[in-house]
Amino acid sequence: MAKFIFKMPDVGEGVAEAEVVEWHVKVGDRVEEDQHIVDVMTDKATIDIESPVAGVVTTLAGEVGDVVAIGAMLLVIETEGEVSEEEAEAAAEQIEDEVSDAGEADEAASPERLSSFEGRGLGEGASEASTSASVPLSPTLSPEGEREKAKVLASPAVRQRARDLGIDLAQVKPAADGRVRHADLDAFLAYTGGFGAAGKARGDETIKVIGLRKRIAQNMAAAKRHIPHFTYVEECDVTDLETLRAQLNEGRGERPKLTMLPLLITAICKTIPAFPMINARYDDEANVVTRYGAVHLGMAAQTDAGLMVPVIRDAQSRNLWQLAREIGRLAEAARTGKATSEELSGSTLTVTSLGPLGGVATTPVINRPEVAIIGPNRIVERPMFIPDGMGGERIARRKLMNISISCDHRVVDGHDAASFIQGVKRLIETPALLLVD
Repeated sequence: MAKFIFKMPDVGEGVAEAEVVEWHVKVGDRVEEDQHIVDVMTDKATIDIESPVAGVVTTLAGEVGDVVAIGAMLLVIETEGEVSEEEAEAAAEQIEDEVSDAGEADEAASPERLSSFEGRGLGEGASEASTSASVPLSPTLSPEGEREKAKVLASPAVRQRARDLGIDLAQVKPAADGRVRHADLDAFLAYTGGFGAAGKARGDETIKVIGLRKRIAQNMAAAKRHIPHFTYVEECDVTDLETLRAQLNEGRGERPKLTMLPLLITAICKTIPAFPMINARYDDEANVVTRYGAVHLGMAAQTDAGLMVPVIRDAQSRNLWQLAREIGRLAEAARTGKATSEELSGSTLTVTSLGPLGGVATTPVINRPEVAIIGPNRIVERPMFIPDGMGGERIARRKLMNISISCDHRVVDGHDAASFIQGVKRLIETPALLLVD
């Protein structure tokens, strides 16, 4: 028997360490050669690592969420035969070649590609402890407090009524014989004002922040720590834009259905040339701002793994239908985990939206090192005063949408941000201009 020490392979140029995202083996498990044993994440990729030898796992480097340096012990496998130093080195080199290739194709979420709305909890996707309504002990409540339902004596009719009312029978004081009757439910309702408890409290949970969620957390913290944000919000009348969108969709044929996003992106791209400081990235270490001629637009997409930002390359050169098709393709690639490194990096400006969940206004966090992020909000209908064509005004139902923009105040002045959004507003309130080259 021999112990084979498998070290963390070199997973990419410039990578010094990797985070353990998921172990697929545990101490005592037998593994075969080329068996998938662990997933690790670097700043650039999530990578599957396979075992170079067969044997029994005796030691793991750490728990999920721990960081292991390149070249440090990842796990120890007890093999049936001796493994020479040459064989060990050859196996390690093969693993390094394989994971390096995988890192090229299976890019995950680096800080430059992550974005988020303010208000999205760090534990999104994780369960939070909820609390039930607190009901004080009284003569109508059971002094036992937490009696199990199985021990509560009651007829089927009483149990059904309690379920319909949302009452936990364990909270109801029974009669002298220990059986809960309708009269006891009536007394409980009278004491609690006609309402039962909202439900039982669930147990507290501790969720370790790892993988993509950890990268999102780190990037958001860095963005808020380094960037002096300011947010400007403007209200836009999108009634005519929505009419145009409906008309275009009616005759779209085999083309993809237009949402609001391709129209907004077109307005942004048409306005950018007059405000080049919006489509830029700031290297605060070198103190250099790069203004980009092409608009590589990041599009925040929610996935089961977390928020990712696929990039629409050269958005300014695409028409509405091309934008719609690319938006659908990239969103699907992000959701299914098939987005490539190129599709998830290199954005110069980001648009982030909660869609129908969007609020009246948002204050999105900048996708560092970009200097601006734009957030369209929910469309609402309200009565508005509009010109009646005869020199007066009339009241009409209009569709309104607020547009938020957060900017890096080190690069973008408030006047420039407001002027830029006013330019976008002019186009979406006069949508015929969007169709003019």
